Amino acid sequence: MNIHVSENAVHWFHNEMEATSGDYVKFFARYGGSSPLHEGFSMGITKEAPDELAVETVIDGVHFYVEERDLWFFDDHDLHVDTDPESEELAFRYDRLN
Repeated sequence: MNIHVSENAVHWFHNEMEATSGDYVKFFARYGGSSPLHEGFSMGITKEAPDELAVETVIDGVHFYVEERDLWFFDDHDLHVDTDPESEELAFRYDRLN
């Protein structure tokens, strides 16, 4: 799997989460809600250092990552992070790996 973060999403993380170079932003499976991949689970985001980093993308010095224990949530999909043009909130897309 790969993590793709758009320029707009990177700006969102800088502004909303105050992410700066050297910070780690974790995407993880959160119990509750729903996602296109799993009913009863949704995407969680937090700013913290990894325990068992499995996948990472670094943009502007910010480390976007998924832990080994959360790989199941992505079910052989790439994660695409962007912002919704209307709400200006984060939007996630999951593309199946070939």
